[in-house]
Amino acid sequence: MNKHLKFITYFFIVIGYGCSITTKQPLIQDVIGTHPLDSNQIWLTHEHILVDFIGADSIKPNSWNHDSILKVVMPYFEELKEFNVNYFVDATPNYLGRDVLLLEKIANKTGIRIITNTGLYGARNNKFIPKYVQKITAEDLAEKWINEYRNGIDKTTIRPGFIKIGVDTSDTLNTIHQKLVKAAALTNLKTGLAIASHTGKAIGLWPQLNILKEMGVSPESFIWVHAQEENNNDNYLKAADMGCWISLDGLGWDLEKHVEKIVFAKRNGILDRILISHDSGWYDPQKENQTIRPYTNIFTKLYPELRSHGFTDDEFKLLITVNPSKAFSIEISNYPSFKNDK
Repeated sequence: MNKHLKFITYFFIVIGYGCSITTKQPLIQDVIGTHPLDSNQIWLTHEHILVDFIGADSIKPNSWNHDSILKVVMPYFEELKEFNVNYFVDATPNYLGRDVLLLEKIANKTGIRIITNTGLYGARNNKFIPKYVQKITAEDLAEKWINEYRNGIDKTTIRPGFIKIGVDTSDTLNTIHQKLVKAAALTNLKTGLAIASHTGKAIGLWPQLNILKEMGVSPESFIWVHAQEENNNDNYLKAADMGCWISLDGLGWDLEKHVEKIVFAKRNGILDRILISHDSGWYDPQKENQTIRPYTNIFTKLYPELRSHGFTDDEFKLLITVNPSKAFSIEISNYPSFKNDK
């Protein structure tokens, strides 16, 4: 048996983090359906299958071919079988190549539960924000996202499992980005979906958390995406103390810096607020030659490195199973019946 597969199989047999029974049954929403939370499942919490950077004004979903994409990306999903990956969070937002029917095909072929999103991505000077966003209110924008959750995306029955937004790194968010955060907050309050925000350095984190606080959204519903870009480790302690999730998701290309930050999290008692992933992939329809970064570094490179720093299998499991299942879970009290309630 391959040594990596042997390890994964071993610690899931020997080590248990069973879900506690509560009156609020947590749920996970993927592209196939809704499932009860199981905190023994292996997660990749921030990856990409297809990304098109052409911009909101020019993107044309019909310009790419599913068969061509599947031919390129499926071998990388085959690699995940060795590591028993159960959940794959596709972080590609609308107007950047979100294609839920493609995700559904891959999920059916592989058995991996793929999670897609609602929301909009405002980073890179709003290149991926459609023009209508400038004219509507945060409330109207939230209704669009809530509708995708209740009734399905793009006239399908496929529902998002989280909210994905993006802001440019700045102390004072511009008007559009404030609107995105407010719409995400309103959507969270109606649906219970977690908010994953492309943020980067902490300077752009605090104004988002202030908006959420004003609107009554718990920081525990917020994922600080690309937090590895922050240079001041004290900000990790502050964010963890506030309760938000800290996503170190550049393991597709950077190992050393991530190890340092994960070791810091362990030493300072905040490992239970950390998410890890690769930000890997992806098929780009604007390129003739596709370069795909694999989704396996966590298992082949990070795990051995963490073991050399004294990490236990319990602690590794916390990072790849327990924390993700909590971060992306939806409490049944917030879960709508999919009727026309407001």
